[in-house]
Amino acid sequence: MANELQLTDESFDQQVLGNTQPVLVDFWAPWCGPCRMLAPVVEELAKEYVGKVVVGKLNTDEHPNAAARFKITAIPTLLFFKNGKVVQHLVGVYSKADIKKHLDNILT
Repeated sequence: MANELQLTDESFDQQVLGNTQPVLVDFWAPWCGPCRMLAPVVEELAKEYVGKVVVGKLNTDEHPNAAARFKITAIPTLLFFKNGKVVQHLVGVYSKADIKKHLDNILT
């Protein structure tokens, strides 16, 4: 988990919207089974994309305001940000290969 930012309502704008690198945000909650299934994949991607993509996690139970701002109604949700804007989103559990395609797409 060392490569993932632990995002909060307070830090979201600076760490995500103000970031010069693309950012992948995993909206999750501790009680969510599918979120726990996706967590190791997100951790692996955080390691693989060090220096290219910032990976952050936002616990929607502890920080509901950021989730509400982006109309997160189901978790897990992955939002892909580039230049402070959402460019792609995935809802549910996806394979590492699928998520990599989206990451590689926003890096081009």
